[in-house]
Amino acid sequence: METRYHIGLLTGTLLILAILSYAYYADYNYRKEIARTEQTEQQETEQTVSTRGGAHKEGVYYLKNRNGYVIVYLDDQTSIYEYTNIRVEELPEELQNEIREGKRLEGKDKLYGFLENYSS
Repeated sequence: METRYHIGLLTGTLLILAILSYAYYADYNYRKEIARTEQTEQQETEQTVSTRGGAHKEGVYYLKNRNGYVIVYLDDQTSIYEYTNIRVEELPEELQNEIREGKRLEGKDKLYGFLENYSS
């Protein structure tokens, strides 16, 4: 009788171990597939290129006249980087002409140097 009890206990333990092993295996494969799908989606997202104003050189700015004020544009010359309270008519004549044509400044140091010098 005791032998049957031990065999039944051993069989039950092996059955539970097999079920747990299968559950672990299924969960592992499920999570692996999810990770692969997320990685594929991320790669597709990274390869997407915007066609509207997303590409511009870092650190190149243009100063232009807009309604009598100096406006700072990014390198694409259409995206506004910063509005200023600097009136174009209050600047030296030569600088006014440069700004009307689109004065190019390379680097934030030059940009902020200009803004500090001419801001009131």
